[in-house]
Amino acid sequence: MKRFLSVNDIGPLDKAVAEALEIKRDRFAYQHLGRNRTLMMIFFNSSLRTRLSTQKAAMNLGMNVIVLDVNQGAWKLETERGVIMDGDKAEHLLEAIPVMGCYCDLIGVRSFAGLKDKAEDYEERIIEQFIKYSGRPVFSMEAATCHPLQAFADLITIEEYKTKERPKVVMTWAPHPRALPQAVPNSFAEWMNAAGYDFVITHPHGYELDPKFTGNARIEYDQDKALAGADFVYAKNWSAYADPNYGKILSTDRSWTVDTAKMALTDNAYFMHCLPVRRNMIVTDDVIESPRSIVIPEAANREISAQTVIKRMLEAL
Repeated sequence: MKRFLSVNDIGPLDKAVAEALEIKRDRFAYQHLGRNRTLMMIFFNSSLRTRLSTQKAAMNLGMNVIVLDVNQGAWKLETERGVIMDGDKAEHLLEAIPVMGCYCDLIGVRSFAGLKDKAEDYEERIIEQFIKYSGRPVFSMEAATCHPLQAFADLITIEEYKTKERPKVVMTWAPHPRALPQAVPNSFAEWMNAAGYDFVITHPHGYELDPKFTGNARIEYDQDKALAGADFVYAKNWSAYADPNYGKILSTDRSWTVDTAKMALTDNAYFMHCLPVRRNMIVTDDVIESPRSIVIPEAANREISAQTVIKRMLEAL
């Protein structure tokens, strides 16, 4: 595997999950693959779980790890061609990328959507430049439109906790005070569709996602109806995708917050969220602290999803 940007890069999901669970049983069985190899993790945006889990995964595989915070530990980078660089940006990404490639064997990149120019975001210009110019295998640690490591961890978690072959999984929009990208819901939808679950997306009108990711998922604008009989509830906010409202907040309706009454509509569902979560906006305290909340095991599986991807990339070197 030379790149990992979406579910399309991972191959058959049953094999990927089986491999992940094998790794989870013995995290250190493949240290020979990473010996004398270096992973460079490049962050254009903040991170907690992604940084810690991916670094731990690489260390499990015996790798050296370099972490670069572009906005704190490096020159400010220009990303556009044709720009007269007479401002505060001292280096261009097109020189920085191949230099970074000189110092490592694999590259992980985290770069969020700007939520101002949909075409620029959905072209994935930054991570695509790393693929083109670094000379190294590249994987996404969340890009403008997708967060595949999170969605892979979500899938592993559901496979561990499900009690029926084809569970009902509901992704529900929930209110948030800031405009958030569509990357997590896009990837979650893409991976749930690929897994063949009974998958429902519920959100207010105006929050429709890119059909490329939602695929054949059922879209339900009545949250209560969507939650009925659910086995897993995945809460997440996202900003509007469709023009002319791309990147905007259209609603902060607190009636969409996942609370005990909402969870009572389900079939004793597990509650999921990618974290960090705004308590009592996205979900109430009692739900996220309940025995049916699996947000911590879900977060723990970020290490496993990352290690599976990095292992496959090392095997392809």
